[in-house]
Amino acid sequence: MDSFDINKFLGVLLGTCIVLLVTHFIAQAIFAPVMPAKPGFKIDVKEEPAAAGKDAKPAASDKEAKPASVESLGKRLQNASAEKGAEIAKKCAACHTFEKGGPNRVGPNLYGIVGEPRGHGRGFNFSAAMKAKGGTWTLDELDKFLANPKEYIPGTAMSFAGVPKDSERTDIIAYLRKNSDKP
Repeated sequence: MDSFDINKFLGVLLGTCIVLLVTHFIAQAIFAPVMPAKPGFKIDVKEEPAAAGKDAKPAASDKEAKPASVESLGKRLQNASAEKGAEIAKKCAACHTFEKGGPNRVGPNLYGIVGEPRGHGRGFNFSAAMKAKGGTWTLDELDKFLANPKEYIPGTAMSFAGVPKDSERTDIIAYLRKNSDKP
């Protein structure tokens, strides 16, 4: 390789670097990014004050005020329709039955579920998360669960997304309450 070939190679290399550098400067002038004053995204999270400990006493206003969901459920139940609830519950019929002595499907039979223990009995193999939650199915518990099952009982096997409309949930709860030996 003689010196002329080396000069051609270096000329091409230098020319390429100059073209890339000029292209970079032009692109920066055309597409100048606008940097925000405060980097990042604002995420609104409702923060609840931490209790001062197990011995912390609730304020007087806390004792008098009931949780909003309990009050609103009670008010909603006054106007609820078990007939509408039966219609809405038809979308649950793919996995559940509602008649007395009905078979279990993908989910348990829901006849007389209100006031029953959660995650036990009914001849159904409940998920570990449902068994661990324990307690009984009160009207308020059903309301919270039906709103978003996966959020209320993380790890539940129920793949249903939930019923976001309060009125529909209340109608379903009225239907479940009526659908019992002791409504």
